[in-house]
Amino acid sequence: MKQILYLFLSLFLFSCGNNKKETIKKKQEKPKRSVVSKHIGLKNVSPEFKNEIENWQDLQTVTLFIEKFENVSPNEALINALELRDLVASLKDSEIPKFCDIPSFHARINVLYNETLRLADLTLIPAISSQEVNLQVNKTIAAFSSLNSKINTIYSKKRFEDAIDIKIDYIGIDSTLMDTVSKESIKFKKRKKFIDTKNYIKKK
Repeated sequence: MKQILYLFLSLFLFSCGNNKKETIKKKQEKPKRSVVSKHIGLKNVSPEFKNEIENWQDLQTVTLFIEKFENVSPNEALINALELRDLVASLKDSEIPKFCDIPSFHARINVLYNETLRLADLTLIPAISSQEVNLQVNKTIAAFSSLNSKINTIYSKKRFEDAIDIKIDYIGIDSTLMDTVSKESIKFKKRKKFIDTKNYIKKK
């Protein structure tokens, strides 16, 4: 009889010990998810190109919102994840400036949107760890930085091409090897040249 009592007592103590460990683990994890973490820095659009995108309101809105994620706790990141996803979805569907309306740029917006979807999905996992949330926040910031870097590259190239005044009609350019930005720049120069010539003839 005593042996049976000892057996039950051992099982009870073992069960209590496990429950206590689980409780301690949960209590330890909760503070971690409340600790503010410094995430990777956000790369912004270069100040010299800000005027090119100043009317792109959806991009401005996402920029202001995602800046909050540079210093944020996992809990705060999860609270704001759904709103960030919706803002990026709006950016994805917005009217994109002409020179940025190219496949490589759309690809970066899609990558950003997918990262915000993954961050939003973490809100559905009750046992998600703070490390997993922080990792996804970094991936999301990196995706937006990549988008801004592409904007800088596009307008840097456009500015460089605008600064070069050459007569393209007399050089052997294979148009099949030119990207969209180059083609648009050349078309613009041709149209401007045609209009200037036409106005000059009228004045004469």
